[in-house]
Amino acid sequence: MPLIPEEPQIHESVPGPRATPAAGRTASTPRPVPGPGPRPAPPRGAPASSVRPGKPGPAAPPRGPVAAPPAQRTNSPQPPADSPGTAAGAQLQLIPAPADGAVDAADEAVDLLLDSGRAPGEILVLTTGETHPWAAHEQSFGEASYWAQHDAADDVFYADAAAERATGRPVVVVAVNGGSGEVTARALPAAMARAGMLMIVCGDPQRINAVLGAPA
Repeated sequence: MPLIPEEPQIHESVPGPRATPAAGRTASTPRPVPGPGPRPAPPRGAPASSVRPGKPGPAAPPRGPVAAPPAQRTNSPQPPADSPGTAAGAQLQLIPAPADGAVDAADEAVDLLLDSGRAPGEILVLTTGETHPWAAHEQSFGEASYWAQHDAADDVFYADAAAERATGRPVVVVAVNGGSGEVTARALPAAMARAGMLMIVCGDPQRINAVLGAPA
């Protein structure tokens, strides 16, 4: 069956226990904007956002837990249980967006996830086309520094969908922002394999369903 487009509203419909976010990026923190100058790789266990360039002032205080919505709430997106390609225990959501707006939609989804109580280190953002601006900026200082942030797992991490070194996280957000149909066809199943609880795909629903082989 085809994936059903969802409105980008994520009010803690994420399955599994919620954790109080670490002192990494939160929805109230400005979205990553590359700044000048290199920086050392953060030590394991230290908040990556505390040393990111271009971030004014000290790191924002950690968010407290967000109360779960009432049981009768119905406006949170709930993907069908039999979504094609869904791995056991993982849900799949589709947020409609044009290719040139898929990254913005993915950033908005990340903000909503953080608002819902997800810890930054639980989120992986992948792109099928042009590299996310934050990933491109971090890679400019060297692969070792870039992947050290991935291994620390204490903040949202941005990578190319084809990056085999990017390991799984509870939530994977995919921006289908370009690339051929073949690239997308490889990227989506690989991203689903990385998603422990939830995968959110931002892109053109018709194209995504065509790539997945679902009838329109």
